[in-house]
This record gives sequence, structure tokens and C-alpha cells, in this order.
Amino acid sequence: MRKIRPLLPYFRPYRAWLIGGILCVAATAAIGLAAPLVIGSAIDSLQETVSRRTLLLYGLALVVIAFVRGLFQFAQRRILVAMSRHIELDVRNDLFEHLERLHLGFYQKSYTGDLMARATNDLQAVRMICGPAIMYGANTVFSGIGSLIFMAGIHGGLTLLSICILPLIAIVTRVFGARIHVLFDQVQEQFSDVTTKVQENLAGARVVRAYVQEEAEQRAFETLNQEYVDRNRKLIRWTAAFHPFLAGIIGLGLVAVLWYGGLLLLGGEITVGQFVSFNMFLALLSWPMIAIGWVINLMERGTASLARIRRVFEEEPAIRDEEPLVHVERIGGAIRFRGLDFAYEDDGPKALAGIDFEIEEGQTVAIVGRTGSGKSTLLSLIPRLIDPPEGRLEIDGVDVRHLPLATLRRAIAMVPQETLLFSAPIRDNVAYGRPEATEAEVIEAVEVAGLVSDLADFPGGLATMVGERGVTLSGGQKQRVALARAVLRDPRILLLDDSLSAVDTHTEERILGNLREVFPGRTVLLVSHRISAAQLADRILVLDDGRIAERGTHEELVALGGIYADLYQRQRLEEQLAAV
Repeated sequence: MRKIRPLLPYFRPYRAWLIGGILCVAATAAIGLAAPLVIGSAIDSLQETVSRRTLLLYGLALVVIAFVRGLFQFAQRRILVAMSRHIELDVRNDLFEHLERLHLGFYQKSYTGDLMARATNDLQAVRMICGPAIMYGANTVFSGIGSLIFMAGIHGGLTLLSICILPLIAIVTRVFGARIHVLFDQVQEQFSDVTTKVQENLAGARVVRAYVQEEAEQRAFETLNQEYVDRNRKLIRWTAAFHPFLAGIIGLGLVAVLWYGGLLLLGGEITVGQFVSFNMFLALLSWPMIAIGWVINLMERGTASLARIRRVFEEEPAIRDEEPLVHVERIGGAIRFRGLDFAYEDDGPKALAGIDFEIEEGQTVAIVGRTGSGKSTLLSLIPRLIDPPEGRLEIDGVDVRHLPLATLRRAIAMVPQETLLFSAPIRDNVAYGRPEATEAEVIEAVEVAGLVSDLADFPGGLATMVGERGVTLSGGQKQRVALARAVLRDPRILLLDDSLSAVDTHTEERILGNLREVFPGRTVLLVSHRISAAQLADRILVLDDGRIAERGTHEELVALGGIYADLYQRQRLEEQLAAV
């Protein structure tokens, strides 16, 4: 019970279903118990003079029992299996919602294939606990108890002999159940590895082909797949041995009952009809004993999978609303960093150190620096994609940790370095942040992002389907779709993280010219490796090894002759060489 306790809240909305289903199981078992009594009575009647009408009534009674029992069997399956599907739906929805709230660090240490396996294969095993296991478990209890009561009514000693094997069944069930639990957990872990391998190869198909590694990847997959088969074989061996082992033990009990029951019959202590009825009740009791093995099998598989799913639920969102919350009517966009230090790990190196600067509402600030200087990290702190230290980052004078996350992120649009598009039309990708946007608003955002000229080459224009992760578009086209998405959001704070790195210089200049019309009135932080983009800014920050090494306007920094001036001279030289 302790292992399935996390599932109990999911049963609450379906209490009526659960009760109704179990009542149907009880009715099925009760009606089934009537058949041996009718048959036993009919056999005893044959010892006397019996009319055809009486035999017909016995036959009709058995037909009615079978028909009514079938109706209740249908009802129990219809109710309990449907309930298990609804619980599966609820758990999957909660799992997806939880995954949506987890911090980025969780996904950096988790494999996509493993999470997919937990949301599909593991959840299917959990569903079996909620429906079939309950149905067959309840049937085992009702049929077993009912059979024992009627058997004891026929002959107490014979009943005691028939149940003497129960302790042996309990021992075997415990041993096999524990082993099946471990083996199924290993099978699910290997299934996660197989799923991860497939996901990585589908996502990285271009790289695999570019490096001619198809055969190597096939061999690696075959190794993983073979291990999956081997683990399943071990599980199958134990599962396959479980039921015959139980059947063998039950068979020994049947032999003992036939021997002792035969002696009782010959001694006249029980009638032929009672002996037949007892054996029929014993057969009804044998099925629950065998069903116990199947139910235990389902339970062990389900609890192993439930434990894997619970490990995801136990991951707490590292970034959430922090009390006391400060509710504001409007975010203006003034940003203040107060001596901010940040490291991705508590004992790790600092990605940012001593960051102290202020951006007024409506200002445009460019952030430049060498690779690894902390530019993307700094931008990610503002919408709390990664969490800043307490009291070190403010927006409109309020610590961002105390602004409601929904309010904060609705006021911000960010175009990251790695552009992600969804398998949907271009229009839906552009309108992702504003699904209610009109066609005119979408087209206007597309024009600002410099994507209009490309639309003519797309077969369906804005309705053209984008392949998975935007694979059907070029790098520059993906960046411009992402930029249009951010522009359409109409944010108070716009974060551009090297968002035009995949377009040529001429296209960049044209897009930046369009963006000048968007910048006024909103706060813009622009990360770029190209000095031509940085020149648009009111101020420029130069990061070096996580610190602000220089700050000022383009002219001031060029005159300073430091890092910025060096980057500027190098890019000018590259442009001159390219022109030649």
C-alpha cells in the first residue's frame, strides 16, 4: 500500500466509479458462486426421481446465472478499465504540467528519451495498477472468501486441507514478486536508453550523415537493443515460471482434496452432489490463487514504473514565485544590477562577478565580449530563466525574485542564440506568444524581421509547415522567424542574444534598420559579436571573464583603445579582406 500511496489522490474524483466497479465485481463473484450450488443440487436430485420439468428449471437457472454474471462482468470492465484510462490521463497531464515548470538545470542533466519513456511506457504500467489489478484483485478476494465459506459449509476438515497450501503460495509470491520488481525496473531503464538513442539520432541526423557514422550508430543501437531484449528475457523467465509454479502447488492441493474427499464420499459423510460442488468451489478458489500471481506481477511492474515517475514529480521547480510577491500594474523596463555575482554551481567558478550597472526605461544597451565572457548568462537572469541572487537584480526598483513570474515574463521577449521552432505553420510560430494576433499584425512583425522576401519562396507563404525544430528552414530564416515572434509580442523589455548571427551583414543592416522603429519606448539589451549591431545602442558594455571590463558609447570605447577597440579593428580588417 505504501508504494501506491502517491496514486491515491488520483482516485478521489472517481470514487463513485471505483465503488460501482467493485460492487459489480462482488456481484459477479456472488452470482458465479451460485452455479456450483445449482449443479450440486441437480446431481443429488438425480439420485431420486426427478421430473423433466425440474431438470429444465436447473438448466434454465444455470443459463440465467451465466447471462447475469456476464452482464456484471461487462459492467465491471467498462467501469474500472475506463477509470484507469481517466487516471492515466490525469497523471500524464500533471506530469507534463510539472515538466513545463521545471528549471533548465533539470533538462541539462536529464535525457529526453528517458523522460519520454516515463511519460509513455511507465505510465502504461501504472495504469494497469489502477484498473486491471484492482478488478482482478477484488475478484480474488470476493471469489476466494465466498468459496471458502461454502466449502466450509460442506465439510470443515476438507476445507482446512485445501487451504494448507496458502502459506507456501504466499512465500513463492513474495520471492517472485520482489525479483520481478527489480527486473522490470531494469527493463524500463534500458528502454529509456534505447529511446534516448533513437531521439538523439533523429535530432542529429545531419551530423551522423556528415561524419559518415551511420554504421557506428547502428552498431551502438543494436548493442542497446540487444541488452533490452536480454533484460526482457530475464523478466520473461521469472514471469513465465511464476504461474506454472503456482499452478503446481495448487495441483498438489487438488490431489490431496480428491484423495480425502473420495474417502469422505465412500464413508457417506458427504453426497456426490456436495463433492462435485466442493470441487467446483475449489476450482473457483484456484483461479483467485493463480490470479494473485498475475495481480502481484502487475503491481510490481506498476510500482517500479510509479517510482520512476515519482522521481520526476519530486524534482522541485528551482524557479518559482518568491514571497512576498510585489504585484505591479505595468512593467516599465528600468533594470538595475547591484554588484551581482553568479555561478552555475555553488562551488563552481563564477560566470558573472561584480556586475553593477543601470539601464533606464526605453534605453538600448549592447553587450559585447569574447566567447564565454558571460553575455548569454547575463540576459538569461532578467526573465529568470536562471535565478539571480536575492536583491541583486531589480526591474522598476523591485527585486525580480519578488515579481510574479507570469507578470515578469509577459513583459519580456527573448530571442536566444539557439532558435527553436515548432512543427507548425510559420504563422503559428510567429504568433506563438500572441495566438490571438491578427494576420496584419503577424505580417508587420515578419516585415520588421526581414522575412517577407523569403515568404515568396515558401510554397504556402505564412501557412508553410515548418519541420521539426525548424529543420526545413535555413539558420538565418529560423532566426528571423524567432525575431518576428519577439517583435509581435510587443514586450516592454526585448532581449536579443546574438539573434542575427546566421544572416549576412547586408541582411543584418536591413533588419537592424527595421528594428530602430521598434526600439523606441522599450528597453532593449542586444548581445552581438558584430560591432555594427552594437553601434545602434545608447550604451555599450564590454564583458570579459564575467566582469564589466569597459562601458561607454561606440566612440568612447574606440578611443579607449581596449578590448572593444581591438574587436572593432579586427572586424574592420575582416570586412576589408572580404571586400578584396
